[in-house]
Amino acid sequence: MSLRGRPRAFDPDLALRSAMNLFWERGYEGATLTDLAAVMGINKPSLYAAFGSKEALFRQAVSLYDKAEGRGIELALHAEPRVRDAIAKFLQLNLASYTDPDKPSGCMIVLAAMIGSPENAGTRDYLAAQRAETRNVLRQRLERGVAEGELAEETDCNVIADFYTTVLQGLSIQARDGATREQLRAIAQAAMAGWESMTTEPATHSEA
Repeated sequence: MSLRGRPRAFDPDLALRSAMNLFWERGYEGATLTDLAAVMGINKPSLYAAFGSKEALFRQAVSLYDKAEGRGIELALHAEPRVRDAIAKFLQLNLASYTDPDKPSGCMIVLAAMIGSPENAGTRDYLAAQRAETRNVLRQRLERGVAEGELAEETDCNVIADFYTTVLQGLSIQARDGATREQLRAIAQAAMAGWESMTTEPATHSEA
């Protein structure tokens, strides 16, 4: 009697990373369950057993993406002592990630589900909330600049955060359309050229 070979061990971390890359490359609706199961090295029943559903798998993939691609960039934003340098570095690190030749281009959170069928509205809302969190992170860093006396109290942190969030999302779309890192860097530099028109430094008073 012949013995059957031992089945290949299932590594949920590697499987999730494979799913993340497929969602990143094809979007939520473009990544079919058949394709997901194939890149993860499991069958559909095992996918459901391990991750629950396609939407649940996607949310776990987004969480992994945030940890792998976004957490270090966010830490760098807070580590820079000057707020202007922090925003500039935030843009530069993101555009470098968007154009990494070893990864899908652009930002998964921006690109994976901007539009789609009505039944996937929950997924789109989920990603919209994730994008709003990026905007909040920028606003908080700007508010820190106000609190530390680097920016004037009347600085409109909401508008500036909205502006650079829009720039960031545009960089992602441009990267997916094939823009080079040098092209995106020029766009980011142009965006930073408008910094002085949106911010004011606190007035200083000399002693009499």
